[in-house]
Amino acid sequence: MTKLDAVERRMIETVESQPIIDRTLDWAAINSGTGNLAGLDVMARLLADAFADLPGDLTLIDPNRVEGIGADGKPLAIAHGQHLLLSVRPDAPRRVLLTGHMDTVYAADDPFQHCDWLDDETVRGPGTADMKGGLALMLAGLCAFESSRPDLGYDVFINSDEETGSGASAGIIEKLAKGKIAALTYEPALPGGIMARGRPGSGNFAVVISGRAAHAGRNPEDGRNAVVAASALAVQLATNSRDGLRINPARIVGGGPNNLVPALAILHFNIRPHSEEDAQEATAFIERSVAALARDHDVEVHLHGGFGRPPKPIANATERLFALVRQAGADLGETLEWTDTGGVCDGNNIAACGVPVIDTMGACGGNIHSAQEFLLTPSLAIRARLTALVLRRLDVGGLSQ
Repeated sequence: MTKLDAVERRMIETVESQPIIDRTLDWAAINSGTGNLAGLDVMARLLADAFADLPGDLTLIDPNRVEGIGADGKPLAIAHGQHLLLSVRPDAPRRVLLTGHMDTVYAADDPFQHCDWLDDETVRGPGTADMKGGLALMLAGLCAFESSRPDLGYDVFINSDEETGSGASAGIIEKLAKGKIAALTYEPALPGGIMARGRPGSGNFAVVISGRAAHAGRNPEDGRNAVVAASALAVQLATNSRDGLRINPARIVGGGPNNLVPALAILHFNIRPHSEEDAQEATAFIERSVAALARDHDVEVHLHGGFGRPPKPIANATERLFALVRQAGADLGETLEWTDTGGVCDGNNIAACGVPVIDTMGACGGNIHSAQEFLLTPSLAIRARLTALVLRRLDVGGLSQ
């Protein structure tokens, strides 16, 4: 370790590895898939108990209302778990935002439910890297930072729906981001410990297609096949996917008995534009495609959804924040680099508010969103110390250094 003053040295020496590992394993043992409301409730209350070790006001916030499209093609309300908010020194002249998520991609009935050690430093388990480990190290870093008697204020926001696009929390994040000098988000690092730089945006859409039922043998010509129309649109969308504008038709819901021309189908798809211009182009393309589909297939078409994650810009302030993070890493003996990635997260939404954000402050691991997800446990203490040191330097010098 180099270039650490006495306060910084004492601060990072308070970080111990084993308690962070133990907490990560305890939290990973709880299934908190986005749709598992009971598991999310348990997780939220455990997080509240743990983060109560920090000063400030802690509350559990009800989710914002979110609508989806049901199998019948009609809008329906989607239930979500509560979010956690901790506000520390709300009147401080300089404040930062730290965010994470308590939900995982593993449903309550997913077979991937338990952790096991692959070697002395590697544990495989659901949410260990994404992001139960990130939450545990964030807390440890904040506790270490508080030992330095700081003046910097901060909000900690942990949502329950990041994995499905943060529809129930994006508005809250936008309000919390206002006035912050910087933000840190605890998504796991990219392979090799690399941090994320630019990110594309993301939009989730559903196209409800209403055709006309008919007998498949007697009078199919009187029908209007909604599944065929949905398939034609899916092919068109996929064919027009390109670098800078990825389009992924993900699911078609519809159909019925083999002897019936299906009258209803729903196409779900995702779009990832790399710029606002790409997003505008995608919007115009979808509108043209939907209109052409209705005309050519003689069906009714209704488009639902939109862009929930704007493309993440990299402004000068973001460059300065990464320089501060990289220097802090170097002073801790770690080499940190960053690169653009195709994934999206709450960092997109924070950056869109004009706040510089580093959104891969979490643990190192890999194979996230799969039954092979793993965590490299030494990274927990390393990234906790990094958190404490970055916050200390934001406290002392802001982004001027």
